[in-house]
Amino acid sequence: MTVPPDYEPQPEAGLPPRVEIYEVGPRDGLQNESAVVPADVKAEFVRRLAAAGLRAVETTSFVHPRWVPQLADAAEVLALLGPLPGVRLPVLVPNERGLDRALEAGVREIAVFGSATETFARRNLNRTVAESLEMFAPVVARARGEGLGVRAYLSMCFGDPWEGSVPVTQVVDVAGRLLALGTTELSLGDTIGVATPGHVTALVGALDDAGITTDRLAVHFHDTYGQALANTLTALRCGVTTVDAAAGGLGGCPFARSATGNLATEDLVWLLHGLGIETGVDLPALVRTSRWMAEHLGRPSPSRVVQALTHDPAEE
Repeated sequence: MTVPPDYEPQPEAGLPPRVEIYEVGPRDGLQNESAVVPADVKAEFVRRLAAAGLRAVETTSFVHPRWVPQLADAAEVLALLGPLPGVRLPVLVPNERGLDRALEAGVREIAVFGSATETFARRNLNRTVAESLEMFAPVVARARGEGLGVRAYLSMCFGDPWEGSVPVTQVVDVAGRLLALGTTELSLGDTIGVATPGHVTALVGALDDAGITTDRLAVHFHDTYGQALANTLTALRCGVTTVDAAAGGLGGCPFARSATGNLATEDLVWLLHGLGIETGVDLPALVRTSRWMAEHLGRPSPSRVVQALTHDPAEE
C-alpha cells in the first residue's frame, strides 16, 4: 500500500465537525453479489470494519431467502459475530416475521425499507405505498416497544427507472408518514444515482419546511453517474451529519435496474478527512479490509481511494 501525501486538512465554514458513517457494505453491498459469501467471511468482514473505526455497521437482512438468497444465513452470521461493544449492528427486516427472527437473534436495532414511488413499492414489496406503510406500522410499534432503534430507508427519492423524476412534494409526504410511524431515523435514498446537488438542496429544504429537520436524516447516494460525493457534500452543507456508504463501493439494488454501486466508504472518508471532519475511521485499515473482501469476491474494488492507495508505481 502506498502512503498518501502528507497534507493539512482544509476545513470549510459551515460544515459539521463530525460525521457519522453508517456502513452498509455487509448488507446492502453483499446482497447484490452474484456469489454467496460464506457466513464466517461475512462475520469477519463486520469485525474488520468495526476494528477500522466504523461504529454503525448494518450487518444483514431478515428478508425471505427466496428474495435475497445471498443473506439467507442472517441468524448464523449474527451468532458467529457475537456482540461488538460500542458498535451498532442494525439489520433490515421487511415485516413482522422478519422482526420475530431478528428479536430471536438478539438484535437491538432494525431498519425497514420503503419507497417514495408506487411502481417500486409494487415491484419491491408487492404492495402500494400505503399498503407498505400499513405493513411497517406493527413492525415499528413492536420494535420501539422492545426498546429498539428503527431506521427507515426511503428509496427512489430523486428518480425512479419506471416513473422518471420524483416530485419533491411526493417524497416529503411519504417521508412524513414513515416518521409518523415512530421511526427514529430516515435515510433518503438515491436508488438509481440520478440526483444532482440542486435536487439534494431542494429536497432537504422542503423536508425542513415540513418540520423534518436534518438531525433526523441520513443520505444514501449511489454513484451511477459519478455524483455521490458531490451530493454528499451538498447534504453536509445543508446540515445532514449521517451518511450511508459501503466499504469498497459494494452493492446497488437488486430490485432496480441501473442501480450501480453505493458510495465507497473510503472515498467518503478521504473527502471528510480532507475537510477536517472527524469520522473515527482508520482509512488504511479500511482500505486493507476492502482489499481483503475484494479478494473473496474475486474482483477489484471500484473505490477510487482503494485503487489509489494500493497502486504500486514499481508495476509501471
